[in-house]
Amino acid sequence: MEIKIGIQNVNREIVLESSETAEAIAEVVASAMNGGSELRLTDSKGRTVIVPSTVLGYVEIGAEEQRRVGFGAL
Repeated sequence: MEIKIGIQNVNREIVLESSETAEAIAEVVASAMNGGSELRLTDSKGRTVIVPSTVLGYVEIGAEEQRRVGFGAL
């Protein structure tokens, strides 16, 4: 799923792909915003993104998509 992180006073957002569930990501974000010192997420390639919680503007968690099998046209 795609995660977008907006940072205060920065025009560009951080975008990463994660294999975690939406609920797990929402828990990490909530703990960072409720007294935590940082938001720490790991993407699907193993890279870690660390953002100080004091500069978080928003976190957008994309919907979990079911993987399609085959070559069907929509």
